[in-house]
Amino acid sequence: MQTRSTIVYLLAGLGIVLALNCADPVLASGMTPVVAEAPVVEDGLYHVDSQRTQVVFSVSCLSISQYHGMFSGVSGSLQLDSTHPEQSHVALQLPLHSLTTTSGSVAETLWSEDWLDARKYPDARFVSTNVVSEGPSLAIVAGRLTLHGVTRPMVLHVHFVGAGENPMDHAYTVGFEAQGTLQRSAFGIKTAMTAVGDDVTLNLTGVFEKGPSEKPE
Repeated sequence: MQTRSTIVYLLAGLGIVLALNCADPVLASGMTPVVAEAPVVEDGLYHVDSQRTQVVFSVSCLSISQYHGMFSGVSGSLQLDSTHPEQSHVALQLPLHSLTTTSGSVAETLWSEDWLDARKYPDARFVSTNVVSEGPSLAIVAGRLTLHGVTRPMVLHVHFVGAGENPMDHAYTVGFEAQGTLQRSAFGIKTAMTAVGDDVTLNLTGVFEKGPSEKPE
């Protein structure tokens, strides 16, 4: 069915991981900038809170709707320097088998060799190469996204949401939202190009807790 083809855009989610580029204060396109009220955000090494970090992707389906899906289980780290954001750095890894949609059969199709080929390429990775501050709560994070065995440049518009102690585990936590767009064809994913759009939009909610990651990068 053509509906299944739509699934292809799910690969956008990878970029997510990118997404995940909540690396530092950044702007998310289409989102209202919010300036943190806290005078200082703690600098240092953070690790991804995988329970609250999500990467949602959307892609055009048959030119009449947007199809959405989500990736979870993101891991990685953030080295945050709020005074000199250009010195901040983020590295994220996204397991492709975490992909979910409203249809289990669609998810399975997207894992297949014709799409993400998750068995051969189980993860997508994003590593920042440059951070440019756009104001107190916005930034542009450029980096390299590796997906489907191909590495390409990707830009994330990041928006700082807030920071403070998590009342549940008392860990100091920072949160970001980020948005970026990738062309799946640039990563060698060219199935059903007439039915499923080439542009995949990624929307990331990134939550990072202070302290080293329990999992080596």
